[in-house]
Amino acid sequence: MSDDFNMSMRKFLKQVGVTSQQAIEEAMRGNETGGKTFAVKAVITIEELGLTHEVTGEIKGQE
Repeated sequence: MSDDFNMSMRKFLKQVGVTSQQAIEEAMRGNETGGKTFAVKAVITIEELGLTHEVTGEIKGQE
């Protein structure tokens, strides 16, 4: 793969990671999350390529 591809991929994934973490932290702030476990799902799509990639997991709230 080309350097341009790799750089654009890394830039996108960094943006996904940083903005997702900020959104999750904001959603949990001020809510009763202590000790609770939350199901989480992330979906990435590239419509032109027919790609749908889904990642599921859990996030435990701060106590």
